[in-house]
Amino acid sequence: MTSPQPAETRTHGRSPQTATLAEIAREAGVSAPTVSKVLNGRADVAPGTRSRVEQLLRTHGYRRRRAEASRSPLIDLVFHELESAWAMEVIRGVENVARDAGLSVVLSESAGRLTPGRTWADQVAARRPHGVILVLSGLDESGRALLTSRSIPFVVMDPAGDPGTDVPSIGATNWQGGLAATRHLIELGHTRIGAISGPSRMMCSRARVDGYRAALETAGLPVDPELIVSGDFHHDAGYRQGLALLRRENRPTAVFAGNDLQALGLYEAARELGLRIPEDLSVVGFDDLPVARWVGPPLTTVRQPLTEMAEAAAKLVLDLGKGEDSSTATRVELATSLVVRSSTAAPAVR
Repeated sequence: MTSPQPAETRTHGRSPQTATLAEIAREAGVSAPTVSKVLNGRADVAPGTRSRVEQLLRTHGYRRRRAEASRSPLIDLVFHELESAWAMEVIRGVENVARDAGLSVVLSESAGRLTPGRTWADQVAARRPHGVILVLSGLDESGRALLTSRSIPFVVMDPAGDPGTDVPSIGATNWQGGLAATRHLIELGHTRIGAISGPSRMMCSRARVDGYRAALETAGLPVDPELIVSGDFHHDAGYRQGLALLRRENRPTAVFAGNDLQALGLYEAARELGLRIPEDLSVVGFDDLPVARWVGPPLTTVRQPLTEMAEAAAKLVLDLGKGEDSSTATRVELATSLVVRSSTAAPAVR
């Protein structure tokens, strides 16, 4: 009588040990088919049973062997919000890589949450994609454990917070971009420069404002807290906060809008107040979306290589899925660059 073949792999220290489905089931107090259902993301398992099995998987570090983990020809692409031209640039990059690999892309949205919920994680486990890319989002401990136990690789693109040293991520040089945007305005002669940040919970937003502060401090200019307002990376926030800045008695002569959508909102606020761009107000955005070239006047902005970042994330997640495990997380930052157009000029003499 032959012994059953190992279904999962676990590691204690440096010596790998194996366990059968039957052993896992015995420890959990369930049947082997029930463990298999949990591993495959099936819905027909009682919540308490699922939780108990998942806890054992996390405790013992069980991971499905890649050779046995059949995958669907899919890449899961997860956005915290899916509603702007920004997202389209990311989708284009992932599609480029997926198409060449003969894969399709599944889109999902976490409705503004920075971590998708358990329902999403169960759906991914059931789909068994080649990999998962999370954009401006992340995974909590249970979600990471669930994907890891099924050998589903994941990469975070433009992480909202610190993804952790063991999470592969693709980002951009946001601090350098904020520095370049503000330095450009300073070199034009502006000394009173406002900033409309993105959400403070997002690391990229904080880094851009930190770059703005660094440029001012390096130039010997004061950082006026009243000229720094918080937005949410949407057009409406740029409009509302733009009105607040421009209605100030001693208004800024230039504004770093944090991203292109907020810059477009700021354009609207300036028009409403009868201010001309760039004669009365210089504006710099961030992202270099296609609309930045079409708006009047064309927008000076910091180019964030969104399509290239998405391509890099897709290539990385596919490489991780080939079984080339590494104990060192892969973290990459692609360079940003300033694109000067017609929305910035020297300040008018007042």
